[in-house]
Amino acid sequence: MKSFILITLISIGAKCSYAQFAPPAGQPSSTAIFKDSSIITSWASGCTVVRGYQDISNTSLGFASVGDSSMAIGMAGGSSGVVSLGDGGYGILTFDEPIDNGLGWDFAVFENSFSDDFLELAFVEVSSDGINFFRFPATSLTQDIVQVGGFGNIDATKINNLAGKYRAQYGTPFDLDELANQAGLNVNAITHVKVIDVVGCIQDSFATFDQLGNKINDPWNTPFASSGFDLDAVGVIEQSTVSVETHIFSKNVQVFPNPAHTFVTIQFFENTLIQEINLINALGQISTISSEEKQNSQLSLDLSGYQPGMYYLNIQTTQGNITQRLLIQND
Repeated sequence: MKSFILITLISIGAKCSYAQFAPPAGQPSSTAIFKDSSIITSWASGCTVVRGYQDISNTSLGFASVGDSSMAIGMAGGSSGVVSLGDGGYGILTFDEPIDNGLGWDFAVFENSFSDDFLELAFVEVSSDGINFFRFPATSLTQDIVQVGGFGNIDATKINNLAGKYRAQYGTPFDLDELANQAGLNVNAITHVKVIDVVGCIQDSFATFDQLGNKINDPWNTPFASSGFDLDAVGVIEQSTVSVETHIFSKNVQVFPNPAHTFVTIQFFENTLIQEINLINALGQISTISSEEKQNSQLSLDLSGYQPGMYYLNIQTTQGNITQRLLIQND
């Protein structure tokens, strides 16, 4: 699994207070993708929404009603607004071209949270036929003893593979490699992305659960027209356009250490003509590390001038381009 974990779980199925996932947008090691990032190459072009109730424990209030399906189409953060899914509601998004399983993250889901800790969450599933959907393995390490209130807060570092982890204009990325072995799913031709509101209630009769069997506790109840996950957009990330030849070529390259501190080494298992090497941060800002054409089997790069965080290392060669994720940490 490629999803970044700062400190891994020691006891699977147990909630460990020291278990940490990527932090909020703007913090070192965050995986948040800004809506204007150059690594996003396209956006969902179609959407169908099935609403959930404003309050699943009081169905007399009716369904969520803010926005409509058209508001989840196109770029995140636009003037059209968002579509509220309600408790357990969902949206199914489609694209002009299928999403491919590239190198690193493949798409990102955007919500409209106004802060880094008021987080309304959603499961994410994908399909390559529009019929059979497969869910990303989500993890919630938020306590499930006391209900998070309708305007309560949760900690992003306790959340993994759940949309809504980041504030408005910052997308939560997903990597299709995590579903690569699912029978009935072609991760190189994803046609549909399904975003399903998490009912954040911890009552047994309404609770939803993560991959470890933990109840997912998020702000609940929200008995308003804007109830539940507010779907803004789904962006497709640049790696989805990587050619088959580049996929094959990338197997002959190793980047280490990763995480890195002051340097990183690129090892080619055949002599390769390198044209340019760039680092791309989560905001899509590009920094050229090397633009001198050189023949190399191994190359060391100085990272001492870069802030800690998650980057894309883009290596341009005469045989193709390679992009890999690189985490830079403090010493």
